[in-house]
Amino acid sequence: MKRIKRYLILSFVLVLLSSIFSGCSNSSEVSDQNSEAELQGQSLFIYCGAGMTKPFTDITTAFKEATGCEVEVVYANAAQIQSQINTSGEGDLFIAGSSDELKPVQDSVAESVDLVKHIPVLAVQSGNPLDINNLNDLTKDDVEVVLGDGEATPIGKIANKALTDLGILDQVNVIARAATAPEIFNALSVGECDAIIVWKENVTGATSEIVATSDLDAYVKTVPAATLTSAQNNEALTAFLTFLNNDEAKQIWQNYGYEILN
Repeated sequence: MKRIKRYLILSFVLVLLSSIFSGCSNSSEVSDQNSEAELQGQSLFIYCGAGMTKPFTDITTAFKEATGCEVEVVYANAAQIQSQINTSGEGDLFIAGSSDELKPVQDSVAESVDLVKHIPVLAVQSGNPLDINNLNDLTKDDVEVVLGDGEATPIGKIANKALTDLGILDQVNVIARAATAPEIFNALSVGECDAIIVWKENVTGATSEIVATSDLDAYVKTVPAATLTSAQNNEALTAFLTFLNNDEAKQIWQNYGYEILN
């Protein structure tokens, strides 16, 4: 009889413990599900420089999958975004090509945080057939160059500054100015020019290569995430800014050639 009682007590304890642990497990699963869907039905409106379309698309997709929050992104050059911010008074966040691009909209910026390094490079046709080894080589008679818009794009402004500092801007055969960094690279990739100055992450594929030169090292910028005064959804915005600082987002930037800030 004593053995039966001990067995019943032991069985009861095991069932009780099983229920407790099962309850904890279910509670944890529910908590995780709630966490993943905590922003379901909410949304953000973000402006982002067109040159960062690929990494930022991956980042916003990952954020939506993790939280359920919808993210509408306008990709354009800096001048277009600045104009829209100033005229519409709408938007939650501005991901700019450099902190310099926040100045024209400074009255609309509440605060900003730097995300990653934005690195300008000199790129040429694969195999470097014209033997272009530095910015000075862009002055060669047979070299045709495409640059960014010097008034509307950060990379265009950087190109102008770097070439002006070397005293060679007027000696470079600039055959076209493009409105966005992807357009600059496209001109090189389809053979419309011999060389470009563009962001490092835009140089992809087998048709082109980056020239190993230190000529543009002094012009490295940082990509800021600027919270706008017109922001409407503080909960979703805070969650997204936190997401931008996590390892997953940082890895996405690195996958596209960006360097994380120390």
